[in-house]
Formats: sequence, structure tokens, C-alpha cells
Amino acid sequence: MTATSAAPARMRAVIQETAGGPEVLKLVETDRPAPGPTEILVRVHAAGVNPTDWKTRERGSFYTGDTVPFTLGFDVSGVVEAIGDGVTLYAPGDEVYGMPRFPHPAGAYAEYVTAPARHFAPKPRGLDHVQAAALPLAALTAWQALVDTAGVREGQRVLIHAAAGGVGHLAVQIAKARGAYVIGTASAAKHDFLRGLGADELIDYREQDFAEVVRDVDTVLEAISGDYPARSLRTLRPGGTLVSLLALTDEVRAEARERGIRATRMVVEPDLGGLKALTELVETGRLRTEIAAALPLADVAKAHRLGETDRTSGKIVLTVEG
Repeated sequence: MTATSAAPARMRAVIQETAGGPEVLKLVETDRPAPGPTEILVRVHAAGVNPTDWKTRERGSFYTGDTVPFTLGFDVSGVVEAIGDGVTLYAPGDEVYGMPRFPHPAGAYAEYVTAPARHFAPKPRGLDHVQAAALPLAALTAWQALVDTAGVREGQRVLIHAAAGGVGHLAVQIAKARGAYVIGTASAAKHDFLRGLGADELIDYREQDFAEVVRDVDTVLEAISGDYPARSLRTLRPGGTLVSLLALTDEVRAEARERGIRATRMVVEPDLGGLKALTELVETGRLRTEIAAALPLADVAKAHRLGETDRTSGKIVLTVEG
């Protein structure tokens, strides 16, 4: 292991020993991890907060069955502190960001994390750590859904639900960067924000039924439960794609087949190539993050309570350095 300095053997981290509400999150002192072969040790400067964080906090990992105790956090932005055997991409002192180990918790609510080197990418120039930590999970979700799964391209029509949210506001920009015509659903109070990101058409879901006014779209990005997937099918042209971030019912899949629509569930994955593509968009001015709030690590419970209101635009981030 190579290190820049003799780092402390202990660190601060947020742990939970039982499932439950935000009050189960506790800031403690614990052992600092060490990188294994092909891994890097990252000194965390900021960690993104995502809906999957509070859902995992409440019931354990839906995807992997990980159980307490564990340290939450999937989004990381920080500085390489040490490298394990065989790592060639990074050296101590490099600034990196990523979504390591997902869907297992990366343990980002802590002063240090270890993970495979290729789960990180160089931090985009021009972004501070708070802005960078807001990107990986939400932006990779949008990229893998729109680009890798749906193949969105110039001239297509894309409908994005919850367009002002963490994934949604990044998906709007990615779709625009691909040359698509972007339609978003959001409350009226968030329409000016979304127009500023490039949305072409906006629907106030409180006043209008999107399924009655939107037609002939090529791709729908769907992250809302209930009847949204079924209603979204009515907006798609034959040959279109419904990408859901939640489970799809057999009824929705059957109706999609009848309509000649591809309906698929997608779970985001660590993705070095995707992170590099996002970095290019950031550095060319085509993608920016909206920070709803930046709170210190000690206020992690407050961050979760804020996120669970479902009223924020953009991302909540925890600042970890110091």
C-alpha cells in the first residue's frame, strides 16, 4: 500500500444498528479501512444522499439483502489517500468521484471508503466536491436509462417523470445533450427551474393528466409507483421504450407487448465509461448539478428527513471533510 502520509487508524462514520427512521443513524468513531488489491482508499469530502439511502435505512438493502449494522452512502467525491496492489489508474492525491460497490452500500457516510479503483473516475474539472458528489448515482441512472438502455438520439421525444428530482433534473440535461425534445412532469413551481435546464415542454401533474396530453414519445423514464407505468404506455409510439426504475407488474409488461412497446426495469451499475461520459458533459457545459442542500455529516438525520419530504429540487449532499 502506498500512502501520502501516516493516516489515522480511526475515522468518523455514520452507522445504523437497526432498521428504522432517521433517528437510527449514529455518528461514531470506528476503524479506518485499508485498500485491498485493485482497490483505492479515498478520503471522502462529500457524499450524496439518495432515495435508495433512506429506503435501505428503513428495511435493509432491497437488492442485496445486506443487513445492519452498516454504513449508508453510495455517492462519493474525495481524494485518493492510498492505493492497493495492482492499481495503475490513480495515485495518492488524485481527486475522484464515483458510485462504488452499488447496490451494496459503499459506506460513503464516513471519512474514508475503499472500493475497486475502476468504480471511480477523475473528478470533473470545475466542480467542487459537493457538486461532484451529487452526480454519480443519479446521473449514471439517467445515462444508463436514456443512452445505454433506450438509445436516445437526436430528434426523438422523451418524457421524464419527476423531472425536477435528483435523477430527473440530470436526465433532462442528458436527453437535451443527445438532441432530444424533452417533456417533463413536475409541479408548476418547478417549471422555471426545468426550463432553465432545457426542458421543451412541461406538465403540471397536479392539474393535467400527462397520459391525456402527451403522445408519440420514443422513451419514457419512469420512477414513480402506482399507475404511472400503465398510464405512460399510452404516451409511447409503437416501438418506443418504457424504462422504469421500479418493478413493473406483469399486467404492464403484457400491455406493453400488445402495444409493441419495450418495457424494462433498470438498476444502475458502477460504470467507469459512464462516469467519463458524464465528466465530458460537465466539462463542456452541458450538464450541471442542482444542490438542494449541503449539510455536515453530523446532520445526516436532518438530511434524510429533508429528502423524505419529496419536495426538493436537485440533490442533497453531506459534507464530510474535517
